[in-house]
Amino acid sequence: MPRDLNAIFAALSDPTRRTVIEQLAKGPASVTTLASDYDIALPTFMRHLKILETSGLVRSVKKGRVRTCHIEAAPMMELQGWLEWQRRVWESGIDNSRIEPPEP
Repeated sequence: MPRDLNAIFAALSDPTRRTVIEQLAKGPASVTTLASDYDIALPTFMRHLKILETSGLVRSVKKGRVRTCHIEAAPMMELQGWLEWQRRVWESGIDNSRIEPPEP
């Protein structure tokens, strides 16, 4: 797969980051809007966003003084493909030699 699945799993391992993904699934939002839902310092929240951006799950665009975050669907689709492949492997039992890994 083209993306680092470890980075995606690591990004999704934190409940704060998963909640940010859920918020962004509803539509783009400014960093200020996203951060207002959490009782953590802004620099701490920014570290969470940086991890999400590094994994490819989120991108942000700065326009003037406002940074707006957007969810990126491609990494989630790749993750879904990998998980689907794993599901087929586990469901097939011992004879999993016939199952091909997902296309990149």
